[in-house]
Amino acid sequence: MSTAVLTLIGKPDCHLCETARDVITSVVAELGGVASAPSISVEELSILDDPELLEKYVDEIPVLLLNGRVHNIWRVDADRLRSALLEV
Repeated sequence: MSTAVLTLIGKPDCHLCETARDVITSVVAELGGVASAPSISVEELSILDDPELLEKYVDEIPVLLLNGRVHNIWRVDADRLRSALLEV
């Protein structure tokens, strides 16, 4: 079985980050019952806790990484995320 790591980079009290989290949670839950879906883990990082992330992404949060590569900035599209996860 393949694996996928989703990393949401944001900060506390960010409304776009909360919306992105909701989309990610929904897509991961939906794919939980799909046999062809990878094993998915989700982690969150705050730009306030990491100076390198702050410098790199301060104007782009939320940023969603899929297996360490930028998948989306600002908004997470559920259909695009679902498709990308099924291709892992």
